[in-house]
Amino acid sequence: MAKLELDDVSLTFSIRQQRKVTLKEYLTRMLFLPSRNPKVAVHALRDITLSAADGDRIGIIGHNGAGKSTLLKMLAGVYPPTRGTRVVEGRVCSLFDISLGFEHEANGWENIKYRAYLMGETPASLDKKIHGIAEFSELGDFLNIPVRYYSSGMLVRLAFSISTAINPEVLLIDEVLSAGDMAFQIKARNRMKEMMATARLMVLVTHEVTSVEEICNRALWMQHGSVVMDGPPDKVVAAYRASMCAPTKAAHVGGGIDGGGDADEPTDDASAEEMRAVA
Repeated sequence: MAKLELDDVSLTFSIRQQRKVTLKEYLTRMLFLPSRNPKVAVHALRDITLSAADGDRIGIIGHNGAGKSTLLKMLAGVYPPTRGTRVVEGRVCSLFDISLGFEHEANGWENIKYRAYLMGETPASLDKKIHGIAEFSELGDFLNIPVRYYSSGMLVRLAFSISTAINPEVLLIDEVLSAGDMAFQIKARNRMKEMMATARLMVLVTHEVTSVEEICNRALWMQHGSVVMDGPPDKVVAAYRASMCAPTKAAHVGGGIDGGGDADEPTDDASAEEMRAVA
């Protein structure tokens, strides 16, 4: 059984207004004094309640910075909630930032093992899949050399092949990933369709609202870190499209920013430059 539950969840990042400074700047300008470099609170997600179970195919839509990807990463366990509770049951496969985390001095075969183990595979289960992963990547003899010599397209091919080799119960997808050349992209789309069909529960973040209408049975429209509408895809997408035609305010990153002083229950301490794209 697969299940996702968020109960009144919020996520707030506490950041500094200034960029990271050198030791010289610290000694000469005292930028780390609270009065000179105060913290601000970035409200990435606000008061989100969500319940999903077997059979749900949920599409999340909204403008850039609405909090879509941040919500997906919270469901994946990347970010713990600042407030509220998160419950996830079932084996999770997260398809976002798949090219991150490679050991660049290791070869392709070694990286298949490293990443597969991180995704929950065991030596016994991986032994049945490793040659299929290699074949799907179409990298051949390049799997015997360090991945630091790979092109970006080769790296994404390998990452995609590994990430989609498991059989997830909960599938979390951030956009449709572009992998390799045109021929490989066709293979990648077919693999994605297979995963979507077999996963018990799926959450998809995308700007392609037609995809939400075609493959999802439920849609969430997010704005400024909050869920504006949750319901049947056709109704939610229609409302979202109508909003695009109406005069709108400038989009804020996540749920907004509070200046001055410490944030309530901060979850992270980073520079403002590092938080330019919360979602």
